[in-house]
Amino acid sequence: MTSNLKRKEESQLQNGDVKQPTWSKAFNSTAVWEEKDEFLDVIYWIRQIIAVILGVIWGVAPLKGFLGIAIFCIINAGVLYVYFSSFQQIDEEEYGGTWELTKEGFMTSFALFLVVWIIFYTALHFD
Repeated sequence: MTSNLKRKEESQLQNGDVKQPTWSKAFNSTAVWEEKDEFLDVIYWIRQIIAVILGVIWGVAPLKGFLGIAIFCIINAGVLYVYFSSFQQIDEEEYGGTWELTKEGFMTSFALFLVVWIIFYTALHFD
């Protein structure tokens, strides 16, 4: 019961408004990001989702080698750049510049992409 009450208190702001959930703000182009870390978390998790999706696609369509890695890097960086510069229209300098946002969570998503790609490719294309 106290955790339920605590959750209600956390979801309300000082002025009595209900706090908008993070994922609903992620898909709302007019969202206001009060906390810097909240937006960076969204960037991080979108990258992980992209990594899993592209890893499955690359594994099913027997894509191999440097071409697969290069296309992943371009798509991953491009989608996120369009997301934060055009869709969310945030001030990149507030987050350390375009490069900081572009590389946020990139290496973990790259590792996840490789694992998923290897698993699917091996499962479907090796005898």
